[in-house]
Amino acid sequence: MPYSDTIECDLTVIGRGMAGMAAALFAAEKGISTVQVGTNGGIIFASGLFDLFSVHPVNEKNIWKDPWMGIEALIRDIPRHPYSRLTKEEIQLAFEEMLGFLNVEGLHYCRAEEGNSEVITPLGTTKHTYCVPQGMWNGVLALKEKKPCLLVDFPGMNGFSALQLAENLKEAWRDLRSARIPFPEGKGQGTMVVGDVMARGLELPEKREKLAGMILPYVKEAQHVGLPAVLGMSHHNEVIQELGARLGVPVFEIPTFSLSIPGLRLMETFTNALSKRGVRQFEQERVLVAERRPDGRFALGIGNKKLQTRVVSKGIILASGRFWGKGLYAFRNRIKETVFDLPVSQPAERSEWHRKDFFDLRGHPVNQAGLETDDSYRPLGDSGKPAFDNLFAAGSILAHQDWMRMKCGSGLAIATAYGAVNGFSN
Repeated sequence: MPYSDTIECDLTVIGRGMAGMAAALFAAEKGISTVQVGTNGGIIFASGLFDLFSVHPVNEKNIWKDPWMGIEALIRDIPRHPYSRLTKEEIQLAFEEMLGFLNVEGLHYCRAEEGNSEVITPLGTTKHTYCVPQGMWNGVLALKEKKPCLLVDFPGMNGFSALQLAENLKEAWRDLRSARIPFPEGKGQGTMVVGDVMARGLELPEKREKLAGMILPYVKEAQHVGLPAVLGMSHHNEVIQELGARLGVPVFEIPTFSLSIPGLRLMETFTNALSKRGVRQFEQERVLVAERRPDGRFALGIGNKKLQTRVVSKGIILASGRFWGKGLYAFRNRIKETVFDLPVSQPAERSEWHRKDFFDLRGHPVNQAGLETDDSYRPLGDSGKPAFDNLFAAGSILAHQDWMRMKCGSGLAIATAYGAVNGFSN
């Protein structure tokens, strides 16, 4: 079938989650001509926190405050974990490049010198993470020092309750109060788009002034005020600073469920900045046809439901995710990689995918299914050697990791994307 356009490039990144965005960024920074294709990944649901590593062994729920010591222990116990392909210095360089990029683009992150930081979750629990959006950092400090704090929510905002947060945290943090106030002008009631409406509304100075005026009577002796992470979109730092100035105390955001404003900020930042760096992006499109040409390059047919564009590429990075991202697909008797039908490391029988107890602390074996790779992140074929010398993989599609339970999702994505791009460029 004829294509509407044919593009030639050095590298195609398949995926628009964190691993895909990181790979496209690292490639662009090296001057590699890059095409990126895929539907919006899990970034739009991400909390904005960058987990490097904090839990191992998962069945013991052992929390590592020092992620680097935790990674050392992890690799000793699981030598084929994707982190084992990189040195500590390489992982650090990957984070420095990512955080430097985000800082230039106006998304500032904070880290503790001693390792992971403890942050509040929307459930009213806490977790340990490596990098925290600047707008949430005052919450890290308030939690650490247990200062008097007011938590605020808005009626009709599903999945976020300041009262629940205060009640669940009160044993460890006694001086917490909660308040529920209507959002200025009563906009944004109880749908998934609520956070987006609120965040963009607070870009307007008059909305910020009204919100501060409504919160002020509740502040009293509080030394911090925490609100759901809806405080602006592209000007969120300005919104947080202005609210803090009007209230007379530091303000911080708390992650939310459902549509994530910090996730949307990341997605918009990556999309706009990668475009400025010359990355050709095909949003909401998929690879429908993939073949290896006689000259060693790949020819990809991409589109939505029908083929539209042909991309001829010297190399590919698969950052297509697992089941939710459709990088992997589960049939009744096997798990398949969806673009090249690469071998997938998986339990031998379907009956071994899950444990009998759904809440088994060890997790389910299917959660560690994925692609085996060599040290350059090239997926292995049936022979145990790289399937192609110019095909690489990064992120959650890789085998021998359970990123959700190990709390290493962003770290895994950023670090392996860095390794895959280096593998291609070398």
